[in-house]
Amino acid sequence: MSHPQLDNLVHIGQLKAEPPSKEECDGLLNSAICYLRDARLEVLSLESRFDLVYNASHALALVALRLLGYRPKSRNLVFQCLQHTATDLSNEDRLFLERAHSKRNHVVYEGEMCVDEMLVSEMTRIVKNIRLLLNNFRPEKGLIMDENC
Repeated sequence: MSHPQLDNLVHIGQLKAEPPSKEECDGLLNSAICYLRDARLEVLSLESRFDLVYNASHALALVALRLLGYRPKSRNLVFQCLQHTATDLSNEDRLFLERAHSKRNHVVYEGEMCVDEMLVSEMTRIVKNIRLLLNNFRPEKGLIMDENC
């Protein structure tokens, strides 16, 4: 299946065409599951929970891109590509993840603690949606998602 928008990003050097790896995708999925599980632990600080749910969202968005045979050159590109990789994800949810990526950068690089419970809860909901979308995705290369993911 051709993905003209993603192929254009390959042409300008933002993505690299690379066959998907079942081992890599399985590892990313397992990481996302662990991150999401740990993000629910209310004994952790809100900032830690945000970091965990952000990492879960990034891992799942990366899986969606890798399953189609692309690798991003930058971290935030996985969220921008969701409109082409997880097409059933709402535009609002995709934009929310892009804003969360920006918040993550403020936390990590500027020490700005700008997270709240609503942010973590909303990201958790979106991560669950992406996970469901990936469970329904059956790539042509024979990579089958574990039904427990």
